[in-house]
Amino acid sequence: MSVVDVNERAARLPEAWRSQVLGRVGTAAVKVLRMDGRELEPEVHGTAEVLFVAAGRLELLLDAEESTVRAGELRVVPAGGRHAVRAGSRGTLLIVEVPEEG
Repeated sequence: MSVVDVNERAARLPEAWRSQVLGRVGTAAVKVLRMDGRELEPEVHGTAEVLFVAAGRLELLLDAEESTVRAGELRVVPAGGRHAVRAGSRGTLLIVEVPEEG
């Protein structure tokens, strides 16, 4: 894979909150998406996720704990962790989806 400008790639996505796979590292998928300020319903995945904010900020609710993840910061969501995006989340989010070993 060549160098990828994740902020430029996110800006070109046709829809906010629809991720695009940029590549894979082993079994992990590396994705990018554009956040547009909308609140999203809670969700639970069978895989762990690393949420890295490349630009802007992510307002996150993870297992009833609220946090703000700013540009240059990341948050790990364990497999089975109930999480939701709160209103005000804007910018570029890089997601590394890591399947659990087993």
